[in-house]
Amino acid sequence: MGPWVHGATAPDQGWPVEFGPEASISLNDLHVRWYDAWLKDKDRGIKQESPVRIFVMGANRWRSENEWPLRRTRWTTYYLSSRGNANTASGDGRLGISAGSGEPEDRFTYNPSDPAPTMGGQIAIFPKMWGARDRRSVQQRNDALVYTTEPLSQDLEVTGPVKARIYASTTGVDSDFTATLTDVYPDGRAIHLCEGIRGARFRKSLENPTLLEPGKIYEYTISLWETSNQFKAGRRIRLEISSSNFPRYARNQNTGNPFGMTAQVKTAHQAVLHSTGYPSQLILPVIP
Repeated sequence: MGPWVHGATAPDQGWPVEFGPEASISLNDLHVRWYDAWLKDKDRGIKQESPVRIFVMGANRWRSENEWPLRRTRWTTYYLSSRGNANTASGDGRLGISAGSGEPEDRFTYNPSDPAPTMGGQIAIFPKMWGARDRRSVQQRNDALVYTTEPLSQDLEVTGPVKARIYASTTGVDSDFTATLTDVYPDGRAIHLCEGIRGARFRKSLENPTLLEPGKIYEYTISLWETSNQFKAGRRIRLEISSSNFPRYARNQNTGNPFGMTAQVKTAHQAVLHSTGYPSQLILPVIP
């Protein structure tokens, strides 16, 4: 696992972050060694190597591991918190190890005609959007809820699958909820690490989707896929919650109709809760 986009083997020179000269590898050479070993019985040592190789961003080094997720992982929960004004990075959204109690919910409006744009990630067909991009422009949108830790007192490595569990309601019979993890530098850069999306109608099953009761609170688990990043001392961990990430993901039109069958769109009003009864949270694989 390297600091690249899909299909690449080197970081993009236009990204606002450096990963150092060791980040680039020859994936073709690795492919040839792998196929030689398993298809031609010409093992050049690959069978003796560790089954997992990861590049730890921030530390900017490769490391070999023997399992995935790592056995020594400490699954660590960070709770969302605010006074009801987590909209934009200038709001009062916070991430911390203690759950809130009795806090007001955060609200935003999702308009499919004005979706939050893709900025960073594994998308492979839009070079100006892909990779380790600075998401500050997205985090100034009012339809993005932003939750940030205090500056870290020491380095913190996060390696493995990342997950968000949120409690939310919508005025629609269907909608989406998105989550994005970023590494916030002291100069304000908010560098994309990983992201995910959960279609509300698929909250229980991909095979048997069910529409929502408008206004009802549901639990949504959002997989942000995987990352390996060392948050350096002085930086902050940030989670964004929104309802769109376009064009990487098609817009949910909030109508409940079959996808791609109509041009109709509806605006949805979303609420994200974080209280004793509804402890919305980010779950990180912390490596000691």
